[in-house]
Amino acid sequence: MKALCVEDLNVHYGTIHAVQGVSFPVEEGEIVSIVGSNGAGKSTIMWAIAGVVKPSGGSIRIAERPMPSKPHEVVSMGLALVPERRRLFSALSVRENLVMGAYRRRNDERVEAEMERCFQLFPILRERLKQRSGTLSGGEQQMLAISRALMSDPRILLLDEPTLGLAPLIVETVMNTILRIREEGVTVLMVEQNATQALEISDRGYIIEAGRFIKSGPGPDLAGDPDIQKAYLGG
Repeated sequence: MKALCVEDLNVHYGTIHAVQGVSFPVEEGEIVSIVGSNGAGKSTIMWAIAGVVKPSGGSIRIAERPMPSKPHEVVSMGLALVPERRRLFSALSVRENLVMGAYRRRNDERVEAEMERCFQLFPILRERLKQRSGTLSGGEQQMLAISRALMSDPRILLLDEPTLGLAPLIVETVMNTILRIREEGVTVLMVEQNATQALEISDRGYIIEAGRFIKSGPGPDLAGDPDIQKAYLGG
């Protein structure tokens, strides 16, 4: 079953045609990556799926149902976005950020259970519960941003540049955690500019250039393609 289906997606910013007729499915339980340079349209695709940006054409279906028009309704359908550069509530504590991620939930026991799940993925967050999120390291902030999204118990997790600005060791930690999240039954769609690790753990990948997909295939195959490495992966 398709967890997500994007068909002929178009997005304009005024006269700029940022996304041009993009189509792709994401099957339940998959990790799918969209790879491309800065400004290629990756984040715009994510914002459109999350309901933040209104498409100028095409369709988006979540679990075979049309995507609703408002972002909070998208969250209610089981989709959560981890935005680029985290965008945490920097003046709030780690715990308060996590609780904000569960804002649509009313069962305190379920909220605590989801928080415990996040601590299993990122044990350091338990030690930082009372710390202001703005004082965390970059890696810890990314862990918190992913955990905040997981607090809504999503079926589909969107990750926008999850390794941006992170040290190599932290990148490895994040990628391993994405695999663990998939093992728990969450479907993952991520976009990356520095994409070798993302493609290597992905079931499928798409290369985007100037708003269009120019190549697709199994993630590891794309990661090992010499032409892709030279053009997009720094090979």
